[in-house]
Amino acid sequence: MANKMNLVEKVAATIGCTKADGERAVEAVIGMITDCLKRGEEVSIAGLGIFEAKTRAGRMGRNPRTGATIQIKAMKVPKFRASKTLKDALK
Repeated sequence: MANKMNLVEKVAATIGCTKADGERAVEAVIGMITDCLKRGEEVSIAGLGIFEAKTRAGRMGRNPRTGATIQIKAMKVPKFRASKTLKDALK
């Protein structure tokens, strides 16, 4: 399984910089994606896919401890759609 540190190390090795610079680059990309989603904008990265924020409708749920019915508020959730290039690479 890959994680953020693996990504930082790969970025640093690929562009020939320090791990600290690689981490700043990764943080900048993640921050930009997050900021765009907060503003309701889509982020499209060629070869990877599209990140977008969708609104999930409110609904009735059940408290698993008590069994009581509760109202779950509507909320924004992140969604990701993989590009055809990424899908084809996994075949």
